[in-house]
Amino acid sequence: MPTSVLVAYGTTNGSTAEIAETIARVLRKEGLTAEALPAGALRSVTEYDAVVVGGGLYAGHWHKDARRFVRRHGKALAERPLWFFSSGPLDPSASEREIPPVPGVNRAMARLDVREHVTFGGCLREGARGWVARMIVRNGRGGDFRDFERIEAWAAKIGRELAPV
Repeated sequence: MPTSVLVAYGTTNGSTAEIAETIARVLRKEGLTAEALPAGALRSVTEYDAVVVGGGLYAGHWHKDARRFVRRHGKALAERPLWFFSSGPLDPSASEREIPPVPGVNRAMARLDVREHVTFGGCLREGARGWVARMIVRNGRGGDFRDFERIEAWAAKIGRELAPV
């Protein structure tokens, strides 16, 4: 029976959700059962064998839904293979070098024995929710900096780690 993987995410404008959906799609290609779901809507992780948690970065913090999910389900998450990702920089820096996790994510990683964390570029487009987001776009600093080849490669690596021998 294939390993069941949850890809939980916290997002405001949908960019992190698209990353999570890409990760789940690649995991399915690797022969696993995987679904991407909003972290704020999840009540349990007991039906999953492994978990990937991602959050958009806002002012140096993970999205509140991702933070709350990790706090609420910490005990169960610590009993499973666990990976974290962040989505945020609105420039190409995430594709050019490793960006360490923000302090709150780093503390959760140590507490839960997270296997790996990666930061992907973010995306902020016209019509974004939130005053700050709209100002960023209006000032010409928005755009799509997600590197889907890198995202897919990372997800495939997780799939290979979890795939049955």
